Amino acid sequence: MLLIVSALKGYTVEASDGRIGTVSDFLFDDRTWKMRWLVADVGSWWTGRKVLIHPSVITQTDYEQRTLTVNLTIKQVKDSPDTLEDQPVSRQIEHSLHSYYGWDPLWSGDSYFGGGAMASPLLAPPFYGGFLVGEAAGVGANADEGDPNLRSIAAVIGCHIHASDGEIGHLENFLVDDATWIINYLIVDTKNWWPGKHVLLSPHAVKDISYLEHKIRLNVACDLVKASPPWEPSATIDRAYEQRLHTHYAWPGYGW
Repeated sequence: MLLIVSALKGYTVEASDGRIGTVSDFLFDDRTWKMRWLVADVGSWWTGRKVLIHPSVITQTDYEQRTLTVNLTIKQVKDSPDTLEDQPVSRQIEHSLHSYYGWDPLWSGDSYFGGGAMASPLLAPPFYGGFLVGEAAGVGANADEGDPNLRSIAAVIGCHIHASDGEIGHLENFLVDDATWIINYLIVDTKNWWPGKHVLLSPHAVKDISYLEHKIRLNVACDLVKASPPWEPSATIDRAYEQRLHTHYAWPGYGW
């Protein structure tokens, strides 16, 4: 099922034996467009602390109760390795979490695009979700430096969307598959030239993202986006719609 990512912010994170905290943010890998971490605010029992939880342990999403259930205990989370706010999400921290919980470090996969990172570098803001991410966290190979491919959902929502020949609107949200936790689509509000209308774009359409300019650049032209199948937020996304969308842009596959 495809979920609107920002709608999950503020959801209660429930362990098997009680409440852990609330969803603060998600961090994704810009090579795979897969969520690598759920950032949970656990201030109710540890003032000011945020913890990183692997999306693979999310077992249920309850939209009525606004909860995410995870296959963990409160004690496991309390005893987990410290993840200090305003510090890089380093390879060492990630390794410590993977080792402590027994999580698969290769879970996020290789590359959404089938070989390597995006063509252009992404410029990151200082930090989001309480943690340094992207280039601001360090780009070297040392274990205590941050992973430059780790991105914050909160950081990119609202960015202006620029096709290869002009601006078309802004990023309103993401649609993520709750089975794989891969970002399938960017939801673009096209108010610049199509008031009240939205289009969906695959990560295949993204050329680069500049946080300094608050801009996402695409590898497709305005006319191609204007002619794409429109999307209504209240409509169900079925395979027929996805096939039309991917055929229109000549994107590989549909409905990952």
